[in-house]
Amino acid sequence: MKKYLFLLFILTTFSGVSFSQDWKIGSNYKVYFDSDDATGTFDKMSGYVTFDPNHLSGSKFIFSVEVASIATGNFIKNYDAKGSSWFDAEKYPMIKFSSKIGNGFAKTEKGYSVTGTLEIHGVKKTVTIPFTFQNNTIVARFTVNRLDYGVGAKDNGVGTQIHLKVTVPLIKK
Repeated sequence: MKKYLFLLFILTTFSGVSFSQDWKIGSNYKVYFDSDDATGTFDKMSGYVTFDPNHLSGSKFIFSVEVASIATGNFIKNYDAKGSSWFDAEKYPMIKFSSKIGNGFAKTEKGYSVTGTLEIHGVKKTVTIPFTFQNNTIVARFTVNRLDYGVGAKDNGVGTQIHLKVTVPLIKK
């Protein structure tokens, strides 16, 4: 009898709990960047997504972008961007974003937002990134000040505000 009461307790306790959906990243993701002086993409990304718009408390994002995959359309710019004067891809090979499970996800007027840690060039900062989720695709648009992360020198003639558009198609696991 105790066993059945315990089972009944477990079932009633967790019957209202809904777990977020686990996703894998589709192959046609895009990480675009744009500034006054340089535009391009990062072509290699990996990550982990748990997300359900109806149950944000169980959501989590972890994304990594390979710095060496930068593509500006100009070989010399690509080479310079990977070097120690800019991203220093050898020492800091990844750009990373990580949220905590359920912590920082919110519904907004235009979609959603997630707060987490963005790490670029070895510098970690808490950021809030707005995003939409439609047709199993996350689209985030946000701006990063490269100087906040120690990328490039202040007076090198290159703009400091980097505009990013990240498109991540998701496939249910």
